[in-house]
Amino acid sequence: MTLSNTGVIFDIEKFSIHDGPGIRTTVFFKGCPLSCQWCHNPESQALERERWFWERRCIRCGACVEACAHGAISLSGDSIITNDAVCVVCGDCAQVCQAEAREIVGRRVTVAEVMAEVEKDIVFYDESGGGVTFSGGEPLMQPDFLRALLQSCKEKEIRTAMDTSGLAAWKTLQSVSENVDLFLYDLKLMDDEKHRRFTGVSNKLILSNLRALASQGSAITVRVPIIPGVNDDDENISRLGEFVASLPRVPSISILPYHTAGADKYARLNKTYALPQTQSPSDERMAEIAAVLQDFGLTVRVGG
Repeated sequence: MTLSNTGVIFDIEKFSIHDGPGIRTTVFFKGCPLSCQWCHNPESQALERERWFWERRCIRCGACVEACAHGAISLSGDSIITNDAVCVVCGDCAQVCQAEAREIVGRRVTVAEVMAEVEKDIVFYDESGGGVTFSGGEPLMQPDFLRALLQSCKEKEIRTAMDTSGLAAWKTLQSVSENVDLFLYDLKLMDDEKHRRFTGVSNKLILSNLRALASQGSAITVRVPIIPGVNDDDENISRLGEFVASLPRVPSISILPYHTAGADKYARLNKTYALPQTQSPSDERMAEIAAVLQDFGLTVRVGG
């Protein structure tokens, strides 16, 4: 099988300490089959490049209007208007924007380009027990590119982790698993109807893939975002704890308190944030949830 040499990412974050053990470099893939209402990286959902506009940075100089060869941008009074039907996301406007109000999110890169960044920090991985984490979005949406990167890391003896929703064909997930040292496996809701309502997809394949990964002996940390009013109720937490405790190789669990850090991103993408009134769970509630999960014999960590 010929592996794809290129893929679409939207960021490479250095010195990350929340995406697996030790000091890590996190590579953020673009594209995700889920549309979680609380997603803090909405720029990760679409596979294609997107236009990103920081309105408060814009100085209304009109440089973007002049630069747009397609006539997609116009200045109306104090407002800059972009016609989505005409814009081809070419990036010419971003190149001339001195205020850095316009950006293009997402770029196509080669395996070699990603590995060049990753290899710069090998000494920190070795000293801290860290490595590379492939995140997103959903890395499994670009399986050939992911496999090529994992193989390159294996050849360089760089430890790997993958943050995944698990929503992919089992043969795709299994094909990458031999080169993944740690899966950071996201679980949200146990009730399938609620899962569809809040993420846009069923959880049946997600749960079956998690069981299959555990059955083959893969190292897994289950990560659960705690979103008040969505999945923090006792029934969901108990069902989740029961399911994870029933797996052949019981993973540890990290419970992650919901935060609003990504809410402003929706406006930059001209999207509406679905949970504007939702607040972060209290420390007391997080401790209560941890206690419920610990009663199932699980090792629980609050945060990263």
